[in-house]
Amino acid sequence: MVTKVNLPKMGMGIEEGTVLRWLKQVGQSVQEGEPLLEVETAKATQEVAALVTGILVKILVPEGETVPVNTDIALIEESHG
Repeated sequence: MVTKVNLPKMGMGIEEGTVLRWLKQVGQSVQEGEPLLEVETAKATQEVAALVTGILVKILVPEGETVPVNTDIALIEESHG
């Protein structure tokens, strides 16, 4: 099953974020809770963690691009066990 990763709301009044750096690349495995990318908002730079374990199959938002909160930014193919 493919899970969409979206840009989470990172605080009151934060409506968008800029992808600074992907910490994983397409084809790499990710673990639930593991940092996936760094995002910059008007207030801070934060890591976004993977919500599922699997393989990063597609990056939808490249580094340097700014998108609204809740935008799909990547796809992870889930793996179980």
